[in-house]
Amino acid sequence: MGTKEKIAEELLLEEEVVKQNEIVLFNDDVNTFDHVIETLMDVCDHTPEQAEQCSIIVHYKGKCTVKTGEYSDLEPRCSKLLQAGLSAEIV
Repeated sequence: MGTKEKIAEELLLEEEVVKQNEIVLFNDDVNTFDHVIETLMDVCDHTPEQAEQCSIIVHYKGKCTVKTGEYSDLEPRCSKLLQAGLSAEIV
């Protein structure tokens, strides 16, 4: 095994270690579809179509992953969702 192959293999292993967290949005009987859609577009940088699809999934399935990434990026976004009156958590 050459040096280049060893280095490439080590880099692949490091990439797999990075833990991806998710913001999960939960259904409620309070918020309107419009409010959820607008909030997802503002907080999670969703397109209008993506935000609408997530709101429909949340409505019918009870929950939906709305953003995936590193915890440091997701924590302020989840806080904004909560401040907007939505029910969400990072898993």
